[in-house]
Amino acid sequence: MAKLYFRYGAMNSGKSTALLQVAFNYEERGQRVLLAKPGVDTKGDGSILSRLGVTREVDFVIPQGSDVRALLRQQASGDDPEALLEHVDMAPVARLLVDEAQFLSPEQVDDLFRIAVLDGIPVLAYGIRTDFRTQAFPGAARLLEIAHSLEELKTICRCGRKAVFNTRIVGGRFIFDGGQVAIDGEDVGYESLCGSCYLAETGGSLNP
Repeated sequence: MAKLYFRYGAMNSGKSTALLQVAFNYEERGQRVLLAKPGVDTKGDGSILSRLGVTREVDFVIPQGSDVRALLRQQASGDDPEALLEHVDMAPVARLLVDEAQFLSPEQVDDLFRIAVLDGIPVLAYGIRTDFRTQAFPGAARLLEIAHSLEELKTICRCGRKAVFNTRIVGGRFIFDGGQVAIDGEDVGYESLCGSCYLAETGGSLNP
């Protein structure tokens, strides 16, 4: 049976780089993969960007409230949604790779589970668990609940310890209020910290 995998880590743990490497490995062996990401992630528009400078366009973007399984069927089989793996001009889909999966809704994560179990396509979802206030993203929480396999991708804090928390930086300062989603870009940045450094910045609070 195909499985749903959740590979998670703090910011800058190389999640997008790992996803692109997996895609390269499968395609090098002549197997077809599909790449997707939530539409709320506007960084790179319809592309996946890695810290190493590698960029690749996704095969489809997942809008809020959409049925991921239906989007996959449309992408994989063209005009015949019933022929998921049978389209004459297309090879079977070996893997579905989803970047920034924390931005999916719980219902969309359930779609990923169905794609793996009912359609027989392994799904590798990459993302972070919690926001800058240590609160779980709904999509990540659902992935932790139902994914067949969980794997942590590790990175280090500025002090050299393992980083586990994400912090938001605006105007060169750490901030701990605001909406859960603010895409990394010109006005907003993020830094991954260990528990000790995170508590030092928040004054000892885990829910600032």
